[in-house]
Amino acid sequence: MDQRINKKVLVFVLLLGGFLSILNQTLLNVALSKFMEVFEVGATTVQWLATGFMLVNGVLIPVTAFLMKRFSTRQLFISSMLLLLIGSVFCAIAPNFSILLIGRMIQAAGAGIIMPLMMSVVMFIFPPEKRGSAMGLLGLAMIFAPAIAPTLSGFVIEYVSWRWLFIGLIPLVGIVILLAFKYLINISEGSKAELDVLSVILSTAGFGLVLYGFSNAGSHGWDDTIVLTSIIVGVLVLVLFTTRQLRASDPFLNVRVFQNKIFTMTSLINIIVTMMLYADMILLPIYLQDGRGFTAFDAGLLLLPGAIINAILSPVTGKWYDRFGAKPLFVIGLIFVIPSMWVVTDLTEMTSFTYLMIRTIFLRIGLSFITMPLNTAGLNALPNNLVTHGTAVNNTVRQIAGAIGTAVVVTIYTSKATDYAGDLATQGVTEGIKELTSIFASGDAYYFMMILAVIALVITIMTPLKGPIPPKSVEEAK
Repeated sequence: MDQRINKKVLVFVLLLGGFLSILNQTLLNVALSKFMEVFEVGATTVQWLATGFMLVNGVLIPVTAFLMKRFSTRQLFISSMLLLLIGSVFCAIAPNFSILLIGRMIQAAGAGIIMPLMMSVVMFIFPPEKRGSAMGLLGLAMIFAPAIAPTLSGFVIEYVSWRWLFIGLIPLVGIVILLAFKYLINISEGSKAELDVLSVILSTAGFGLVLYGFSNAGSHGWDDTIVLTSIIVGVLVLVLFTTRQLRASDPFLNVRVFQNKIFTMTSLINIIVTMMLYADMILLPIYLQDGRGFTAFDAGLLLLPGAIINAILSPVTGKWYDRFGAKPLFVIGLIFVIPSMWVVTDLTEMTSFTYLMIRTIFLRIGLSFITMPLNTAGLNALPNNLVTHGTAVNNTVRQIAGAIGTAVVVTIYTSKATDYAGDLATQGVTEGIKELTSIFASGDAYYFMMILAVIALVITIMTPLKGPIPPKSVEEAK
C-alpha cells in the first residue's frame, strides 16, 4: 500500500470515528426532558448527562498530549472507540438513571481522546501546504455531527424508543474498530514517557472546576456560592498548573505554545467563534420551543439544511485555505456571520420558519470559512515538536469556550426574560407572557453574539496571518 493510499484510508477511518464520537456528544441535548419523564428525575439531575459528559471530556483532553507520547496511534484510537462502544452498551440497556450516567461518562472518556488525536495525526502526515484540505475533511466531523444531532435525536425520540439513540451507535462503532485494526497505521509508536502525577491532578482539578462552574452558571446564577467557588478555585489551580509546566523540562502540557503570537491570536478567535456556535445551538431551540411552540424535531429540521451546506463547504474551504491562506477566509466568514446574528436581534412571534432557516444557512456558510482554517492556521504556526501540545490546548480552549458561551448566553436570556416578564405584568398583559418573554429575551441575547462576531473581525484584521504555504517540492505537492 503506497503512502498516498495510506493517508486516504487513515483519514477516512479517523473521520468515521470522530464523526460518531462528536455526534454522540451532542445527541442528548434535545432528549433531556424525555429522560426526566422516563427516569422520574429533576432538571438538575438530568443535566448531569450533558454536564458530566463535558467534564470528563474536558479534563481528559489536556492529558492527550502525554498519551500521544506514551502510546501508539493505533492503541489510542482503538481504545477511544472501545470506550465509546462500552459506554453505548451501558446506556442502551440502562435500567435506571445511574447506569445511564455511568455509560455517558465512559463514552466521554473515549470522546476526550479522539479530537486532539485526529488533529495531531493530520498535522504529522500532511505537509503544511496540504493541511488545510485534510483539516477541512475533519471539519465534516467537527461541524456536521453536532448540527445533525438535534434532528436525528428529535426523530428518534418522537417516533422510536430513546434507547435507539445508543443502539444505533453500537454496530457503527464496531465497524470503525474493525477498520482501525485492519487499516490504521501508527504515526507514533509511543515511548516510555514519565507521567507527572501532580500535573495530572492539577490539570484535572483545574479544568474540571472551571468547566463545572461555567456549565452551572447559566442555570444556578453567577451569585451562586458553588459556581463562584468552582471558577475561582479552578483558575487558581490552573495558575499553579501553568507555573509547573513552565518550569518543567518535559512538560505534561506545554503552555509555551502561547508564546507564538499567531497561535495565541487564532486561539482568541477560536474562543469567540466557539462561544457563538454553542450559544446559537442552545438559543435557537429555546426560542423555537419555548417562544413559538415548535417541537424538538422541528427545531432540529431547521438546523439541517445549514448543516448539509456546512458539510459540503468544509473540505472546499480547506482547499481554499491551502490556496489563499487564512485571513481572506476568516474575513469572508465573519462577513456572513455578523449579519446572521444581526437579523435575529429583533425576533417576534411572526418571524417565519423559512426566514430562520435561511439565516441559519448563512451562519453555517460563514462558520465553514472559519472553523477548520482557524485550527489549521494556529497549528501550522507551531514547530512539529509542539503540535500535539497545540492540539490538546486548542481542544481544551474550545471546551471551556463552549461552556462559557452557553453560560453567558443563558444568563443574558434569563435576566432579560425576568425583566420583560415584569414589564409585561406592569402593562397588564396576562396571556402568553412566557412565550413573549422568551421571544424578546432571545433577541437581546443575539445582540451579545453580534458584538462577539465584530470583536472576532477586529482580532482577525490585527492578526499577522501568513499567506498560503508554497509546496516545498513537486513530490510533496502531488
